[in-house]
Amino acid sequence: MDPLVKKPVVIYAESTPNPSAMKFVANFLLLPAGATVEYKSTAEAKLSPLALQIFLFTFVKQVFIAGNYITITKNDTVVWEDVIQHIRDFIKSFLEEGNAVVNELPKKEVATDNTFSETKSVYTQHSAPVTEVETKIVEILEEYIRPAVEQDGGLITFKSFVDGIVTVQMKGSCSGCPSSTLTLKAGIEGLLKRMVPDVREVVAEAV
Repeated sequence: MDPLVKKPVVIYAESTPNPSAMKFVANFLLLPAGATVEYKSTAEAKLSPLALQIFLFTFVKQVFIAGNYITITKNDTVVWEDVIQHIRDFIKSFLEEGNAVVNELPKKEVATDNTFSETKSVYTQHSAPVTEVETKIVEILEEYIRPAVEQDGGLITFKSFVDGIVTVQMKGSCSGCPSSTLTLKAGIEGLLKRMVPDVREVVAEAV
């Protein structure tokens, strides 16, 4: 945000299917559309002033930023009711002061597997689709699955397709979510099986 432009900042909290994760939504984009960043430690968050400050809350385990929201995953030492207002107030003040969310914006991350490079501050693609079937799978993830997952404060990315098995990675609120297995099997796997006959199973790889 340009520090010379003072705009009203509104932050509100939304629960997610993961009881350990809460989504904090702003009234403007924090990152360009399609860009995401995920940090699981202060070391990983060194390129994000916002994430570094959020990790000062000792109960924070993970910070995921995409579009106009921040998904924060906590440990079990606190309950959300006791800390939500503190986090909302902090994020609101941080943004009102014109501080940077990230110092270097990543390239757009599509529904393919990407690994964050701290040295280059970009997402380097490792498993881009190479076959017609893989391309179709990624298109379905992008069009039908990703919007719903992002609504819940998460992200799903394609990892591989081998012998009828689609491997995906689930980030943000989806990471460690008790209901993510049900979502994966009942939702994502069912849809891909119907639309791509070659798909036999969908599994998630830990990030």
